[in-house]
Amino acid sequence: MSPILCPTPPLRIGIAGLGRLGRRHAENLAYRIRNTRLVWACSPIASELDDARSQLGIEHVTSDFDRMVHAPDVDAIVLVTPTALHAQQTIAALEAGKHVFVEKPLALEVADCERVEAVAAQHPDRVAMVGFVRRFDASYRRAYDHIRQGAIGQPFLVRSQTCDMNDPSGFFVRYAAQSGGIFMDCSVHDIDLARWILGNPRALRAYASGTIAIHTGLAAHADVDNGLAIVDFEGGGRAVFYASRTFAHGHETQTEIMGSAGKLLIGHGAERDRLVTSDCHGVRHASTSDFFERFSDAFLNEMDAFVSACRGESALNLSLSDATEATRIGQAITRSLRSGQVEIF
Repeated sequence: MSPILCPTPPLRIGIAGLGRLGRRHAENLAYRIRNTRLVWACSPIASELDDARSQLGIEHVTSDFDRMVHAPDVDAIVLVTPTALHAQQTIAALEAGKHVFVEKPLALEVADCERVEAVAAQHPDRVAMVGFVRRFDASYRRAYDHIRQGAIGQPFLVRSQTCDMNDPSGFFVRYAAQSGGIFMDCSVHDIDLARWILGNPRALRAYASGTIAIHTGLAAHADVDNGLAIVDFEGGGRAVFYASRTFAHGHETQTEIMGSAGKLLIGHGAERDRLVTSDCHGVRHASTSDFFERFSDAFLNEMDAFVSACRGESALNLSLSDATEATRIGQAITRSLRSGQVEIF
């Protein structure tokens, strides 16, 4: 007689932060990620907790993060909270015996990232993952695989951009005091991609420049709405990053990778679909409106990978040290923007 196999119980998850992206993560966990139960939600906003209970069916809701992180019926914590809270909340989750997923960046200061790494090293049985979602996008994954297979020879230059559609309300101007600046807020994904694609080399030098094209309120925060940066890596690799808050047509994430025997281009044209309209106004296609529309499937794949790692079904292909290096480079770029000087690592 064959042995009776008992199914592994679902991973029980608590989520902190139910804003725009947090709500999307919560919907994925509640309805689309296998082998999970979203059992707790935490937010300081009462209406978000009411919505979590009534619309997502989450049994336990609270404004007290400590209460959720120490709940005995929680196996893993998902953090979609303000960046200033990421490091301490990640540490709290690990020390409470929970796996933890934290949205990027891990922290705005390298010392805080290293503090998280040190605590994680004391809990090797816990999964700690930072949300670098582009690694889970099908197009970027395919490009990475092509490079590893030698399709374009030796990659030596990555040009990558994160450009948001202009928001006349200026939300990000109000957020600028805590965002860490345009490069930490917009370019961390590009920085991680460049390191990933180039084989995780050590950064040597960084230089950045920028301008305020529209949102003059950023000047009070020593920030810009359009920024350009160059990073030199050990071994001859280079990266060029462009970040913008002022695109008129939509959200446009694009990456170009130059190699010794060819190049790859991901995300050209910000196409929403394959429909191209030709009429008296010209030839055009619709554009993606924001980062979630562009990476909706990648967010799902990312969370599925986290759950699989927590359940011991697969290993992660990124580490906390990747997040630390992204912050290290992002901070150097930001310092260069403000000083006008080259930053040496």
